Amino acid sequence: MNNPGISNRLRKEMERFLTEPPSGISCCIRDSNISTLDANIIGPPGSPYEGGVFHLEVQLPREYPFQPPRVVFITPIYHPNIDEGGRICLDLLKLPPSGSWRCTTTIANVLIAVQCLLASPNPSDPLNPEIAALMQSDIKQFEKTAKEHTLKFCKVGSLSGAEANTQSSNHMPEKMDCD
Repeated sequence: MNNPGISNRLRKEMERFLTEPPSGISCCIRDSNISTLDANIIGPPGSPYEGGVFHLEVQLPREYPFQPPRVVFITPIYHPNIDEGGRICLDLLKLPPSGSWRCTTTIANVLIAVQCLLASPNPSDPLNPEIAALMQSDIKQFEKTAKEHTLKFCKVGSLSGAEANTQSSNHMPEKMDCD
């Protein structure tokens, strides 16, 4: 990303993110070209993802913030709005008129929206229709399967206890060194 305006915007976003981090979310620039971010989200309390630490990759387009980032789950997740490749069905990640992305939307806004999607899946707009159908027909079985999947693929606990590992089902500590 060579645009100084974009670099300045992202620097300000990351400074604010580090000084006022959203609860249960961590984020850090992966490399020197600042187009890739690593993020972790703790599964929300009361959800089948509760306590699981989910690693995501955020790819910023050259046109950011006028184009939305590409956000994918690296950690496998059993969710009606997230496919097997980790792609997320979320209006905030799409441009109008079908989506709600605005140039004032921040990376923190996006990650909070993803965390909210974990708390409240939307089976009426699925990327994974089979999981959505199960959620609608047998919520108990959906929750059981999602919990089992979370235990199988996630480190369960707090971000501060998670190991930094960006090669597989990546987890990072709550306070990340982004220098």
